[in-house]
This record gives sequence, C-alpha cells and structure tokens, in this order.
Amino acid sequence: MKLITRFELAAKDENELYALLRDAFNELARSEPDTHQRRNALASLENIQGELASRAPFP
Repeated sequence: MKLITRFELAAKDENELYALLRDAFNELARSEPDTHQRRNALASLENIQGELASRAPFP
C-alpha cells in the first residue's frame, strides 16, 4: 500500500474518506509485522482519521 497523505485526503469527500479508511484497515489486517506495507497502512489510517476529525463539527 502506498502512503496516503493529508494533502491527497483534503480533496476527497467524506464518503471517499470512509472507503479509504476501510481499505487501509483491511490492508493493515493483511500485512505482516514490521513491513513497509504495514507502516504505510498505519500512517495512512492516522492521516485519514485526522482528516475526518478535522471536518467533524464542534459541539
């Protein structure tokens, strides 16, 4: 999996972000420990979650 950056995510709508989140999670589940693929999946998950959090309305 290639790393998904916050810059790339800024252009996506919420539905696309949730689809990418699912894909990154599935990639993480399939990856072997201590691999480049796993590190990219984890970093992508963090980036996607951060982008979603930045769009969440404040209470």
